[in-house]
Amino acid sequence: MTIRVMLVDDQVLLRTGFRMVLAAQPDMEVVAEAGNGVEALEVLRATQVDVILMDVRMPHLDGVETTRRICAGGQPEGGPKVLILTTFDLDEYAFSALKAGASGFMLKDVPPSDLLAAIRAVQSGDAVVAPSTTRRLLDRFTPLMPATSAEPPRPELGRLTDREREVLLLVAQGLSNGEIAARLVLSEATVKTHVGRILTKLSLRDRVQAVVLAYETGLVRAGGAGA
Repeated sequence: MTIRVMLVDDQVLLRTGFRMVLAAQPDMEVVAEAGNGVEALEVLRATQVDVILMDVRMPHLDGVETTRRICAGGQPEGGPKVLILTTFDLDEYAFSALKAGASGFMLKDVPPSDLLAAIRAVQSGDAVVAPSTTRRLLDRFTPLMPATSAEPPRPELGRLTDREREVLLLVAQGLSNGEIAARLVLSEATVKTHVGRILTKLSLRDRVQAVVLAYETGLVRAGGAGA
């Protein structure tokens, strides 16, 4: 199956470079481009897209707000997954985009092989792209968020079994299914089942949103430790 990719970035030269890389892949096709969020939302009304490579700083409508609108239900079920492209200096924007519903993020200077792997991972539903990078980002910016003790409790967390809570903690610490399976002495299939149930019970889009929720509620504190 061909992965239909949309490029959203106000830098034409950057879009050209990404398009050349993706065009060389037999399983990918760039089906649309846009120079800002307003254009992207307009194009999406008439174009079927699987994965969107989204810049964060753009004129008229930035990548964070565009991502929020895409992930807020404006697209049909099975709509496009958003992969944020950012730079180290703009990590705070990537964090906001993750909260808005993005399925992951990559640095703009990422090696082409890593970018291609990320697109395939997002398309397949894995969603967690470079979990160690995600963890560093959250560790950096979670201390800047309001204290979790001041936030209302999330009653849905009580729906999790002890094992599901344990799996959620490990997901939030950046572990893959295989690593969680080894840690808990389970099969990968069993871990995948637990993760699926966690997402369903907490009404979360994907694993990245589970990571954000775990940090926001204090289940995991900056530094990756459990509460």
